[in-house]
Amino acid sequence: MDKLPSGSKILDQLLNGGYERDIVTTIYGPAGSGKTNLAILCATSAVRKGKKVVFVDTENNFSVERFKQICDALSLNYLKTINNMIFFKPTSFLEQKKTFEKLKDALKGKVGVVIVDSIAMLYRLEIGKENDIYEVNRELGKQISFLTEIARKQKIPVLLTNQVYADFEDKEKVNLVGGDLLKYGSKCLIELQITPSGNRRAIIRKHRSIPEEKDIVFKIVNGGILGTREGIGFKLF
Repeated sequence: MDKLPSGSKILDQLLNGGYERDIVTTIYGPAGSGKTNLAILCATSAVRKGKKVVFVDTENNFSVERFKQICDALSLNYLKTINNMIFFKPTSFLEQKKTFEKLKDALKGKVGVVIVDSIAMLYRLEIGKENDIYEVNRELGKQISFLTEIARKQKIPVLLTNQVYADFEDKEKVNLVGGDLLKYGSKCLIELQITPSGNRRAIIRKHRSIPEEKDIVFKIVNGGILGTREGIGFKLF
């Protein structure tokens, strides 16, 4: 199956070529683990393929300066690249819902990827309002269904980032915000960790064709990410 390159050669090694085009992929990990960096790299890859990018930024986390750094390192004109990106910035769980509903029917063939950074931020805020948790979870399930339908019908990858929280009974374990809804809705799950040396580890937790626990170690640099000697030794963007 044709895949969308991730924008990083070492990450493509992990994913056997890149992100599958007809599924939802979720990248999750703690703050500072590199989630938004991987989202930006994916966006630049789609633009290089002549496609437009839909970028849903729920955390106001997208940095133009960081985007410019990565584009410069990849010899891309960042203004031309960013002009091929369509941004949505919902500020409530309801706005997020309306955004996904619009996307389901509005996307055309020129869009190469839909990125949501992150799927969990506004969901957590909604839970914090002491709303009916069952209803909030049901709505999150609907939103994931919208995204799954986009991936299947449009034959494009949908890339989500997600947050984690600690398990009180097992301090070494992290839990995915949204739990089983995200696990079942995503055909590919990639966990990011911060290593004791300050590098990052990406681990396959679920995939249709790649063995679980396959991993790489990388560090974040101006141009994106770089393999390290702590990992498998690749030194490529």
